[in-house]
Amino acid sequence: MGGETQDIQELTRRVEAASAFVAPLRAEIGKVIVGQAYLVDRMLIGLLANGHLLLEGVPGLAKTLAVRALAAAIDAPFRRIQFTPDLLPADLIGTQIYNPRDGTFATRKGPVFASLVLADEINRAPAKVQSALLEAMQERQVTIGEDTFRLPDPFLVLATENPIEQEGTYPLPEAQVDRFMLKLRVDYPSMEEERRILDTRATTAERFDVRPAVAPARILEARQVVDALYTDAKIKDYILRIVFATRVPAEYGLDLRDYIRYGASPRATLYLAIAARAHAFLEGRGYVNPQDVKAVALDVLRHRIIPSYEAEAEEMTSDGLVQRILEALPVP
Repeated sequence: MGGETQDIQELTRRVEAASAFVAPLRAEIGKVIVGQAYLVDRMLIGLLANGHLLLEGVPGLAKTLAVRALAAAIDAPFRRIQFTPDLLPADLIGTQIYNPRDGTFATRKGPVFASLVLADEINRAPAKVQSALLEAMQERQVTIGEDTFRLPDPFLVLATENPIEQEGTYPLPEAQVDRFMLKLRVDYPSMEEERRILDTRATTAERFDVRPAVAPARILEARQVVDALYTDAKIKDYILRIVFATRVPAEYGLDLRDYIRYGASPRATLYLAIAARAHAFLEGRGYVNPQDVKAVALDVLRHRIIPSYEAEAEEMTSDGLVQRILEALPVP
Protein backbone atom coordinates (compact mmCIF):
# COMPACT_ATOMS: atom_id res chain seq x y z
CA MET A 1 0.00 0.00 0.00
CA GLY A 2 2.90 2.33 0.87
CA GLY A 3 4.47 1.72 -2.54
CA GLU A 4 1.17 2.47 -4.27
CA THR A 5 0.84 5.77 -2.36
CA GLN A 6 4.40 6.66 -3.36
CA ASP A 7 3.60 5.92 -7.02
CA ILE A 8 0.51 8.16 -6.89
CA GLN A 9 2.55 10.98 -5.30
CA GLU A 10 5.14 10.61 -8.07
CA LEU A 11 2.36 10.67 -10.70
CA THR A 12 0.90 13.82 -9.12
CA ARG A 13 4.33 15.49 -9.33
CA ARG A 14 4.51 14.50 -13.01
CA VAL A 15 1.02 15.92 -13.59
CA GLU A 16 1.95 19.21 -11.87
CA ALA A 17 4.98 19.58 -14.14
CA ALA A 18 3.21 18.48 -17.33
CA SER A 19 0.09 20.62 -16.72
CA ALA A 20 1.95 23.89 -16.11
CA PHE A 21 0.73 25.12 -19.52
CA VAL A 22 -2.99 24.76 -18.64
CA ALA A 23 -3.40 28.05 -16.72
CA PRO A 24 -1.60 30.20 -19.38
CA LEU A 25 -3.59 28.40 -22.10
CA ARG A 26 -6.90 29.18 -20.38
CA ALA A 27 -5.77 32.79 -19.89
CA GLU A 28 -5.01 33.21 -23.60
CA ILE A 29 -8.38 31.74 -24.63
CA GLY A 30 -10.03 33.96 -21.99
CA LYS A 31 -8.79 37.05 -23.88
CA VAL A 32 -11.50 36.50 -26.50
CA ILE A 33 -13.95 34.09 -24.84
CA VAL A 34 -16.08 35.39 -21.97
CA GLY A 35 -17.42 32.62 -19.72
CA GLN A 36 -17.95 29.28 -21.50
CA ALA A 37 -15.63 27.60 -18.95
CA TYR A 38 -17.40 24.28 -19.61
CA LEU A 39 -16.73 24.49 -23.36
CA VAL A 40 -13.06 25.45 -22.89
CA ASP A 41 -12.49 22.65 -20.34
CA ARG A 42 -14.08 20.04 -22.59
CA MET A 43 -11.99 21.21 -25.56
CA LEU A 44 -8.88 20.69 -23.41
CA ILE A 45 -10.13 17.22 -22.40
CA GLY A 46 -10.60 16.37 -26.10
CA LEU A 47 -7.09 17.57 -26.84
CA LEU A 48 -5.51 15.64 -23.95
CA ALA A 49 -7.60 12.49 -24.49
CA ASN A 50 -7.13 12.48 -28.28
CA GLY A 51 -10.89 12.42 -28.83
CA HIS A 52 -13.16 14.41 -31.12
CA LEU A 53 -15.99 16.67 -29.95
CA LEU A 54 -19.52 17.26 -31.18
CA LEU A 55 -20.97 20.61 -30.14
CA GLU A 56 -24.68 21.31 -30.21
CA GLY A 57 -26.11 24.77 -29.78
CA VAL A 58 -27.82 27.60 -31.58
CA PRO A 59 -25.66 29.90 -33.76
CA GLY A 60 -23.90 32.84 -32.13
CA LEU A 61 -22.56 31.17 -28.98
CA ALA A 62 -18.85 31.73 -29.85
CA LYS A 63 -18.23 28.07 -30.73
CA THR A 64 -16.15 29.00 -33.81
CA LEU A 65 -14.26 31.69 -31.90
CA ALA A 66 -13.45 29.27 -29.07
CA VAL A 67 -11.95 26.70 -31.47
CA ARG A 68 -10.00 29.38 -33.32
CA ALA A 69 -8.66 30.70 -29.99
CA LEU A 70 -7.61 27.19 -28.91
CA ALA A 71 -5.75 26.67 -32.20
CA ALA A 72 -3.91 29.99 -31.80
CA ALA A 73 -3.06 29.23 -28.15
CA ILE A 74 -1.48 25.85 -29.01
CA ASP A 75 0.21 27.26 -32.12
CA ALA A 76 -1.42 24.71 -34.43
CA PRO A 77 -2.91 24.99 -37.96
CA PHE A 78 -6.66 25.59 -37.90
CA ARG A 79 -9.23 25.21 -40.68
CA ARG A 80 -12.94 25.87 -40.61
CA ILE A 81 -15.16 23.97 -43.04
CA GLN A 82 -18.69 25.20 -43.59
CA PHE A 83 -20.83 22.15 -44.31
CA THR A 84 -23.53 22.74 -46.91
CA PRO A 85 -25.92 20.44 -48.83
CA ASP A 86 -23.79 20.73 -52.02
CA LEU A 87 -20.43 19.90 -50.37
CA LEU A 88 -18.50 16.97 -51.88
CA PRO A 89 -16.03 14.61 -50.14
CA ALA A 90 -13.23 16.01 -52.36
CA ASP A 91 -13.92 19.50 -50.94
CA LEU A 92 -13.02 18.04 -47.56
CA ILE A 93 -10.16 15.59 -48.05
CA GLY A 94 -8.69 16.87 -51.31
CA THR A 95 -8.39 15.55 -54.83
CA GLN A 96 -5.99 14.76 -57.68
CA ILE A 97 -5.58 17.33 -60.43
CA TYR A 98 -4.53 16.22 -63.91
CA ASN A 99 -1.67 18.09 -65.53
CA PRO A 100 -2.12 17.76 -69.36
CA ARG A 101 1.42 18.99 -70.01
CA ASP A 102 3.19 15.93 -68.68
CA GLY A 103 0.19 13.63 -68.23
CA THR A 104 0.61 13.30 -64.45
CA PHE A 105 -1.70 13.84 -61.48
CA ALA A 106 -0.83 16.24 -58.65
CA THR A 107 -2.42 15.82 -55.22
CA ARG A 108 -4.15 18.82 -53.71
CA LYS A 109 -4.81 18.25 -50.02
CA GLY A 110 -8.10 19.43 -48.56
CA PRO A 111 -8.80 21.48 -45.42
CA VAL A 112 -8.98 18.34 -43.25
CA PHE A 113 -5.14 18.41 -43.17
CA ALA A 114 -4.95 20.71 -40.14
CA SER A 115 -4.40 20.04 -36.43
CA LEU A 116 -7.72 21.58 -35.41
CA VAL A 117 -10.62 21.24 -37.82
CA LEU A 118 -13.93 22.94 -37.16
CA ALA A 119 -16.69 21.15 -39.08
CA ASP A 120 -19.38 23.80 -38.90
CA GLU A 121 -23.00 22.63 -39.10
CA ILE A 122 -21.99 19.05 -39.91
CA ASN A 123 -25.61 17.96 -40.13
CA ARG A 124 -26.28 20.28 -43.08
CA ALA A 125 -24.13 18.08 -45.37
CA PRO A 126 -25.27 14.80 -46.98
CA ALA A 127 -24.24 11.41 -45.59
CA LYS A 128 -21.30 10.78 -47.99
CA VAL A 129 -19.54 13.96 -46.82
CA GLN A 130 -20.22 13.18 -43.16
CA SER A 131 -18.79 9.69 -43.75
CA ALA A 132 -15.62 11.09 -45.37
CA LEU A 133 -14.93 13.25 -42.31
CA LEU A 134 -15.77 10.52 -39.82
CA GLU A 135 -13.49 8.06 -41.65
CA ALA A 136 -10.63 10.56 -41.42
CA MET A 137 -11.38 10.97 -37.70
CA GLN A 138 -11.32 7.22 -37.10
CA GLU A 139 -8.37 6.22 -39.28
CA ARG A 140 -6.30 9.39 -38.77
CA GLN A 141 -5.39 9.13 -42.45
CA VAL A 142 -6.88 10.02 -45.82
CA THR A 143 -6.65 8.24 -49.17
CA ILE A 144 -6.57 10.43 -52.28
CA GLY A 145 -6.36 8.41 -55.48
CA GLU A 146 -3.85 5.63 -54.82
CA ASP A 147 -1.91 7.51 -52.12
CA THR A 148 -2.59 7.44 -48.38
CA PHE A 149 -1.61 10.44 -46.27
CA ARG A 150 -1.31 10.58 -42.48
CA LEU A 151 -3.11 13.42 -40.77
CA PRO A 152 -1.12 15.68 -38.40
CA ASP A 153 -0.74 14.95 -34.69
CA PRO A 154 -2.43 16.36 -32.71
CA PHE A 155 -5.54 16.09 -34.89
CA LEU A 156 -8.79 17.20 -33.32
CA VAL A 157 -12.17 17.61 -35.01
CA LEU A 158 -14.76 19.80 -33.37
CA ALA A 159 -18.04 19.48 -35.23
CA THR A 160 -20.98 21.76 -34.56
CA GLU A 161 -24.54 20.74 -35.27
CA ASN A 162 -27.72 22.73 -35.21
CA PRO A 163 -30.56 21.49 -33.03
CA ILE A 164 -32.21 18.81 -35.17
CA GLU A 165 -35.54 20.61 -35.34
CA GLN A 166 -34.03 23.29 -37.58
CA GLU A 167 -34.85 23.12 -41.27
CA GLY A 168 -32.41 21.58 -43.79
CA THR A 169 -30.57 19.24 -41.44
CA TYR A 170 -29.51 15.64 -42.01
CA PRO A 171 -29.35 13.74 -38.70
CA LEU A 172 -26.05 11.96 -38.07
CA PRO A 173 -26.44 8.15 -37.90
CA GLU A 174 -25.93 6.67 -34.41
CA ALA A 175 -22.87 4.64 -35.51
CA GLN A 176 -21.17 7.80 -36.76
CA VAL A 177 -22.09 9.90 -33.73
CA ASP A 178 -20.49 7.17 -31.57
CA ARG A 179 -17.07 8.13 -32.96
CA PHE A 180 -17.18 11.45 -31.12
CA MET A 181 -15.69 11.09 -27.65
CA LEU A 182 -17.83 13.90 -26.19
CA LYS A 183 -21.04 15.60 -27.17
CA LEU A 184 -21.40 19.04 -25.60
CA ARG A 185 -24.54 21.10 -25.20
CA VAL A 186 -23.46 24.73 -25.43
CA ASP A 187 -25.96 26.99 -23.70
CA TYR A 188 -26.58 30.73 -23.64
CA PRO A 189 -24.27 32.79 -21.38
CA SER A 190 -25.60 34.18 -18.10
CA MET A 191 -26.76 37.81 -18.03
CA GLU A 192 -23.58 38.80 -16.16
CA GLU A 193 -21.40 37.08 -18.80
CA GLU A 194 -23.38 38.62 -21.65
CA ARG A 195 -22.92 42.05 -20.06
CA ARG A 196 -19.15 41.46 -20.07
CA ILE A 197 -19.39 40.45 -23.75
CA LEU A 198 -21.29 43.69 -24.41
CA ASP A 199 -18.69 45.76 -22.56
CA THR A 200 -15.66 44.19 -24.26
CA ARG A 201 -16.76 43.12 -27.74
CA ALA A 202 -19.44 45.58 -28.91
CA THR A 203 -17.14 47.28 -31.46
CA THR A 204 -16.92 47.28 -35.23
CA ALA A 205 -13.26 46.15 -35.13
CA GLU A 206 -12.59 42.50 -34.37
CA ARG A 207 -9.87 42.05 -31.77
CA PHE A 208 -8.10 38.70 -31.75
CA ASP A 209 -4.85 38.87 -29.80
CA VAL A 210 -4.44 35.24 -28.71
CA ARG A 211 -0.78 34.24 -28.55
CA PRO A 212 0.74 30.74 -28.38
CA ALA A 213 0.88 29.44 -24.79
CA VAL A 214 2.10 25.91 -25.51
CA ALA A 215 3.65 24.02 -28.43
CA PRO A 216 1.82 21.01 -29.92
CA ALA A 217 4.77 18.78 -28.85
CA ARG A 218 3.99 19.51 -25.18
CA ILE A 219 0.37 18.44 -25.73
CA LEU A 220 1.64 15.08 -27.02
CA GLU A 221 3.93 14.76 -23.96
CA ALA A 222 1.00 15.59 -21.66
CA ARG A 223 -1.03 12.79 -23.29
CA GLN A 224 1.60 10.28 -22.15
CA VAL A 225 1.15 11.50 -18.58
CA VAL A 226 -2.65 11.28 -18.94
CA ASP A 227 -2.28 7.65 -20.10
CA ALA A 228 -0.16 6.86 -17.02
CA LEU A 229 -2.64 8.23 -14.44
CA TYR A 230 -3.68 5.75 -11.76
CA THR A 231 -7.20 4.33 -11.99
CA ASP A 232 -8.17 2.13 -9.05
CA ALA A 233 -10.04 -1.16 -9.66
CA LYS A 234 -13.05 0.31 -7.80
CA ILE A 235 -13.17 3.24 -10.24
CA LYS A 236 -12.99 0.85 -13.21
CA ASP A 237 -15.88 -1.16 -11.72
CA TYR A 238 -17.84 2.08 -11.24
CA ILE A 239 -17.33 2.97 -14.93
CA LEU A 240 -18.50 -0.50 -15.97
CA ARG A 241 -21.58 -0.26 -13.74
CA ILE A 242 -22.56 3.09 -15.28
CA VAL A 243 -22.27 1.73 -18.84
CA PHE A 244 -23.99 -1.58 -18.07
CA ALA A 245 -26.83 0.28 -16.31
CA THR A 246 -27.64 1.84 -19.70
CA ARG A 247 -28.01 -1.68 -21.20
CA VAL A 248 -29.60 -3.70 -18.36
CA PRO A 249 -30.99 -1.06 -15.99
CA ALA A 250 -33.17 -3.57 -14.08
CA GLU A 251 -30.03 -5.33 -12.76
CA TYR A 252 -29.09 -2.09 -11.02
CA GLY A 253 -32.52 -1.42 -9.52
CA LEU A 254 -33.52 1.07 -12.22
CA ASP A 255 -36.94 0.99 -13.83
CA LEU A 256 -35.73 2.35 -17.18
CA ARG A 257 -36.06 -0.65 -19.52
CA ASP A 258 -39.03 0.87 -21.39
CA TYR A 259 -37.21 4.19 -21.83
CA ILE A 260 -33.90 3.06 -23.38
CA ARG A 261 -33.96 1.64 -26.90
CA TYR A 262 -30.18 1.14 -27.11
CA GLY A 263 -27.60 1.43 -24.35
CA ALA A 264 -24.02 2.67 -24.61
CA SER A 265 -21.43 0.75 -26.67
CA PRO A 266 -18.09 -0.61 -25.35
CA ARG A 267 -16.51 2.50 -26.87
CA ALA A 268 -18.32 4.45 -24.13
CA THR A 269 -16.48 2.45 -21.45
CA LEU A 270 -13.10 3.28 -22.99
CA TYR A 271 -13.91 6.94 -23.57
CA LEU A 272 -15.31 7.33 -20.05
CA ALA A 273 -12.04 6.03 -18.58
CA ILE A 274 -9.82 8.16 -20.86
CA ALA A 275 -11.87 11.36 -20.41
CA ALA A 276 -11.93 10.85 -16.61
CA ARG A 277 -8.11 10.63 -16.64
CA ALA A 278 -7.88 13.83 -18.70
CA HIS A 279 -10.24 15.55 -16.22
CA ALA A 280 -8.04 14.41 -13.31
CA PHE A 281 -4.99 15.79 -15.17
CA LEU A 282 -6.67 19.21 -15.50
CA GLU A 283 -7.42 19.08 -11.76
CA GLY A 284 -3.71 18.46 -11.09
CA ARG A 285 -4.09 14.92 -9.71
CA GLY A 286 -2.16 11.73 -10.47
CA TYR A 287 -5.18 9.52 -9.88
CA VAL A 288 -8.83 9.33 -10.98
CA ASN A 289 -11.61 9.74 -8.41
CA PRO A 290 -15.39 9.17 -8.79
CA GLN A 291 -16.01 12.90 -9.34
CA ASP A 292 -13.83 12.81 -12.47
CA VAL A 293 -16.05 10.04 -13.85
CA LYS A 294 -19.28 11.85 -12.94
CA ALA A 295 -17.98 15.14 -14.39
CA VAL A 296 -17.54 13.67 -17.89
CA ALA A 297 -20.25 10.95 -17.83
CA LEU A 298 -22.99 13.13 -19.32
CA ASP A 299 -20.78 14.33 -22.20
CA VAL A 300 -19.58 10.78 -22.98
CA LEU A 301 -23.00 9.11 -22.75
CA ARG A 302 -25.65 11.59 -23.94
CA HIS A 303 -25.20 10.66 -27.62
CA ARG A 304 -24.74 6.94 -26.94
CA ILE A 305 -28.07 6.31 -25.24
CA ILE A 306 -31.01 6.18 -27.64
CA PRO A 307 -34.28 6.95 -25.81
CA SER A 308 -37.32 4.87 -26.74
CA TYR A 309 -40.56 6.25 -28.18
CA GLU A 310 -42.07 5.97 -24.68
CA ALA A 311 -39.29 8.18 -23.30
CA GLU A 312 -39.85 10.75 -26.06
CA ALA A 313 -43.61 10.69 -25.38
CA GLU A 314 -42.89 11.49 -21.72
CA GLU A 315 -40.30 14.13 -22.74
CA MET A 316 -37.48 12.14 -21.12
CA THR A 317 -34.13 12.93 -22.77
CA SER A 318 -30.88 10.98 -22.84
CA ASP A 319 -29.47 13.61 -20.43
CA GLY A 320 -32.28 12.84 -17.98
CA LEU A 321 -31.66 9.09 -18.28
CA VAL A 322 -27.93 9.48 -17.59
CA GLN A 323 -28.67 11.69 -14.58
CA ARG A 324 -31.02 9.07 -13.14
CA ILE A 325 -28.35 6.37 -13.55
CA LEU A 326 -25.67 8.51 -11.87
CA GLU A 327 -28.01 9.35 -8.98
CA ALA A 328 -29.00 5.71 -8.44
CA LEU A 329 -25.59 4.02 -8.55
CA PRO A 330 -23.51 4.00 -5.32
CA VAL A 331 -20.26 5.94 -5.58
CA PRO A 332 -17.14 3.95 -4.57
